[in-house]
Amino acid sequence: MINASRRHLLTAFAASAVVPIAGAAAAPARAAAPAATAVTPLADAAAPASVTLAPLDASYFASVTLGSPLSAQVLPGTPPRTEVTSGGRRVALLTHGARTVLLPGPGRTFTENKRPFVDDFRRTLPDLSRPEADRQYWGTSPGGGVWSTLGPSATDYSVVPGAGVITLTTDYASRHASLRDGEITDVDVRSTARFDKVPTGEACSYALSFGYQDTHNNYRARLSFLTTGAVQLRVEKEVADTVTQLTSALTLATGVPAGTDWTIRVRREGARIRVKAWRSETAEPSAWAVDVSDSTFSKGRVGLRALANQGCTNLPVRLSVSRFQVDAAGWDTPATVTHGDWVRVLPDPFDGTWTEELEQVILGWAGSTAPDVLAYAAMFLAGAPAVTAGAGPAKDRQVLGEAGYGYLDPQGYRYEGADFHEYMGIGWTFDDGVHTGPSSKQVGNLDCSGYTRMVYGYHMGVPMAAGEDTSRQRLPRKSRDMAEYAPGVRLDRTDGTAPPAAALLQPGDLVLFNADSGDDQETTTVDHVGIYLGVDAAGARRFLSSRKTVNGPTMADLGGASSLDGTGTYARTLHTVHRV
Repeated sequence: MINASRRHLLTAFAASAVVPIAGAAAAPARAAAPAATAVTPLADAAAPASVTLAPLDASYFASVTLGSPLSAQVLPGTPPRTEVTSGGRRVALLTHGARTVLLPGPGRTFTENKRPFVDDFRRTLPDLSRPEADRQYWGTSPGGGVWSTLGPSATDYSVVPGAGVITLTTDYASRHASLRDGEITDVDVRSTARFDKVPTGEACSYALSFGYQDTHNNYRARLSFLTTGAVQLRVEKEVADTVTQLTSALTLATGVPAGTDWTIRVRREGARIRVKAWRSETAEPSAWAVDVSDSTFSKGRVGLRALANQGCTNLPVRLSVSRFQVDAAGWDTPATVTHGDWVRVLPDPFDGTWTEELEQVILGWAGSTAPDVLAYAAMFLAGAPAVTAGAGPAKDRQVLGEAGYGYLDPQGYRYEGADFHEYMGIGWTFDDGVHTGPSSKQVGNLDCSGYTRMVYGYHMGVPMAAGEDTSRQRLPRKSRDMAEYAPGVRLDRTDGTAPPAAALLQPGDLVLFNADSGDDQETTTVDHVGIYLGVDAAGARRFLSSRKTVNGPTMADLGGASSLDGTGTYARTLHTVHRV
């Protein structure tokens, strides 16, 4: 029992949707610095995730008043389903052998937009124990996606705890590190970095890239470190290798020694581009150094670029990036799903027999806006408000609110293993007497199956097992076991060569994948599970799942499309569709 009504919880989450993106909280940068200037929300940036519900007045509830008795008939197809109607309108759809019931309700829009994040490079890369082809050189930012490093040699890039390193081993060759997220439009982004030498012969520079299309087309705010120790700021765009200065160069300092941290901040809103840069040990300037307009690139990646000008004579020069931070941002087309389907759960599987008791349950659900499966699933997305339990085994512990995926290993990969009770920071005794203890490192985290169990098990009351459990009466711990033994009915499965068509797929169904949970490589067994949400604004079937790359539950496309359609990893590797 939680300390708020279920209807209030949905209202609270929906209300959070209108709160703009706030600054990201994270560990301090390597350079000790005063507190940064507060970040003003971007004008067009929505909250990281939201569920919106149209205002409901008395006319809505009058329209869903149902007459009794209701009519029930079995529909053709496998598995068998019973459609319940009132006055010719469907009011419920029950699947024989399953607990979940699909009901019409007020229309909702589920939306996910870009969340803030900080990468302070707390990892060691590359991992030399991995085959050369599989090595990552900057790895994955916590919540920001995977880094791409380009030119001229992979070994010019590495990460040591506290710094992403770009080593300039040759002159006149740009080196780019960018996050593989090319749909970012408006953004407020900053980076902090230092060179280990004052260059000789010619200058070296480091730039904060935005609107990045590729190495030949991008915007950048660039700091040039001259041989005299002077530092100059330039804002420029590169189009098909032709560089245009958007403003004249500004000298920010002279006599700057090697090893001095500098921060660059860019705020792009529509065509307006504002830039400032400063010594990181000093306070952030209140005024923008550059304020220009340009609309060449409406969206693109963010990242960094480093260069030793032709004629630089004291190579190698090392750029160490101690912090890369997105305080606010929006995607060009945020993931959005709108429909009026609500998913509720019976206390026992429907055996195909329509009874008066079951009719009363359906009548009680008519018009209800109490949280359902989809609402609870959305209450762990980025920006969801924290809710604590008022009673029961999780009393005074958080049971709803934004979740991560897992803590980081030394290479920056996220550990699996965060079950529903570990999110809450407690141990759990299952109904077969097996006890599983808490993990202090996994508080606030949910891996993919832990997220599914949190929604269906803890909040919706489906029995759970501590481990595998082949009885098909309880929800197993791992996704591969859910594919075989989850309670309910299997809707479809791959034939071994193609993903299942899943013709009877409906919101709330479990979608299970034969794709590695790092989003990159196929394996030989089911290893990822999500909850089907519905068809998005582009007509693609979209699902919710907790993912390593995103660091938590998502319905968006960061690090791989959360879609069952197209050619992405999940579309190609859908293995089983199951209805609880």
